[in-house]
Amino acid sequence: MSILINRRRIMQASFAIAIAIAVATLATPVVNASAQTAGEVRVLTYGGQLGKYVIEAYAKPFEAETGIKVIPVTQDFEFAQLELMQKTNSVTIDVGPMSQGAALQAAEKGYLEKIDYSKFRKEDIEGLVPNVKQDFGVGFFFYTYNLVYNTKKYPADKARPTNWAEFWDTEKFPGVRYLVSGQYGSEGPWEEALLADGVAPDKIYPMDIDRIFASLDKIKPHVRKWWTAGSEIQQLMLSGAGDVMMSYDGRAASAIAQGAALELNRNQAKMTWDYWVIPKNSPNAENAQKFVEFVSRAENQAAFAKLYPEGPTNRNAFKLIPEELGLTLPSHPKYLEKAILLNGAWYSEVGPDGLSNIQRLVQRWSDWVIQ
Repeated sequence: MSILINRRRIMQASFAIAIAIAVATLATPVVNASAQTAGEVRVLTYGGQLGKYVIEAYAKPFEAETGIKVIPVTQDFEFAQLELMQKTNSVTIDVGPMSQGAALQAAEKGYLEKIDYSKFRKEDIEGLVPNVKQDFGVGFFFYTYNLVYNTKKYPADKARPTNWAEFWDTEKFPGVRYLVSGQYGSEGPWEEALLADGVAPDKIYPMDIDRIFASLDKIKPHVRKWWTAGSEIQQLMLSGAGDVMMSYDGRAASAIAQGAALELNRNQAKMTWDYWVIPKNSPNAENAQKFVEFVSRAENQAAFAKLYPEGPTNRNAFKLIPEELGLTLPSHPKYLEKAILLNGAWYSEVGPDGLSNIQRLVQRWSDWVIQ
């Protein structure tokens, strides 16, 4: 999950840095709009290993089927980057994945093309989880935040924490605790704090920020580390120093695969996803629409899941994935019905004071954490 973490970090970094990234992107020859032709499509794929998987599972097969040349741009796609493209009338990317918050903000600004669902097969439209099918984008893949516990501290013959109320119960379940930091606003133990305080899963949104921090007050003295990156929590899990933790499912699964004495609990998992989006005035918008349809097919999402262990957004993909593998993915039907779907619209919502809920959470966190 480090790539996803990096993307969220950049989103919360200064606007100046984001603009610098955008300017650098626009200056790069491989994304020169004038070089684009009707027979190609420029796809932002993420960077690192995840970008390689996108190319293998989606870009190469799409090119082979359609004859449309895919020009992969192996980096992340930020809102400021898209905004600069729109304001300078220099759209250099045809399609790419964006986080929920960034995509919602871009859609509100009118920076995204509407997805043409008339190109989709009926079975794929019906297979998409309803939350991920939006006018401005289609869900790429699911990932989750989960409760993880140390099986040496809590062996099979002892009670184990199975929900966030029990995570907060330090008398029944003593031990070293790690929770994600809330310094970036768009991620934090917000929903978990409300669940621990007795809020029903279907009543979490709109979130009560005062109640969140009242709940966090109770667990604060027992948290040894508020981690800020996927690589950090993975290292903590591998060290064996933690007893009860909050972690990304991918990081926990990786630590377990490396021999860590841990178990991942999918009960009350918080699930989020990224969207495939098409920038407004994309030079090759028609080809981008074809690409979005292609990556939304059940068989192609199944192929991607076999390379990268995160959850398909097309439920029909699970018919094509071995059950043993499917049970390791966060959007398996068994888990999806119990998951807490992160409400990106609430995070991006702006109040009368001009502040978004993300900004409010950042401000509250920065004051609270140093008290």
